[in-house]
Amino acid sequence: MLIAAAFFAVLFGLERLFPLRSETRSLISRLIVNIAISVLTFFAAATLVQPAAQWALHWSNQKPFGLVHLVMLPVWAELAISFLLMDLTFYYWHLANHRSPLLWRFHNVHHTDPDLDVSTAFRFHFGEIALSSLIGVIQVSLIGISPWAFAIYQLVFQCEVLFHHSNLLMPIELERLLNKVIVTPRMHGIHHSQVHRENNSNFGTIFPWWDRLHCTLGLNVHQSEITVGIPGYSLPEDNTVPNALLMPFRKQRDYWRTPTGAVVEREKLAAESDPAHLAE
Repeated sequence: MLIAAAFFAVLFGLERLFPLRSETRSLISRLIVNIAISVLTFFAAATLVQPAAQWALHWSNQKPFGLVHLVMLPVWAELAISFLLMDLTFYYWHLANHRSPLLWRFHNVHHTDPDLDVSTAFRFHFGEIALSSLIGVIQVSLIGISPWAFAIYQLVFQCEVLFHHSNLLMPIELERLLNKVIVTPRMHGIHHSQVHRENNSNFGTIFPWWDRLHCTLGLNVHQSEITVGIPGYSLPEDNTVPNALLMPFRKQRDYWRTPTGAVVEREKLAAESDPAHLAE
């Protein structure tokens, strides 16, 4: 937790000095909303997600039960396989949050942030976090990950979520190199686009390989062309603490039409534009 907090502070400072995208709303007002939402997020994680994961860890390792216990493996191989399977299954969970109408009601709160920076990494509805405790039990139990490997994954997961949500400008060649291995701010920025097709791409959390494997990769959108958020929830009053917390429980709007009824779309990308090539 201390490492993640320190990483947050570093990224928060750097993205103020070297912003990737221009801010469209007041930073202070957004921080108030995101911090207020994150208080309930942390409470749900501490009371539901972590206890459920610890129970599953104890149960699966007592048996032992899980895929990594099917054959005898060296410690390094068990760690690598466990790590990859945890990230792959989280890719599927993220995908489900976009495909399932019920799950999307809650995940939409994360996407309605009108700007994207490191504080957005904590902006998850407590209902989504509570539901994720179920997927955590399934992940840990079926994979059979060891407690120490789980601790390593959690630390990398938390730091990577902070990193790819950040608004940090990096040299494009450096980011293209990093993006061969991990999800980066430009890649995840496209995922937060108001264009529906772009929102339905780049679901990876740590590794970008799952998007390549499942054909959900889309890197060929320039950051200057991205409008962050959800069109149907883009009014200033939508981004308040009460409205954000009550949003999943109310009648849902047409997510992909603005208040004026327009669909946010982008002109068709050039035929030679490679979706696997990270645009600047």
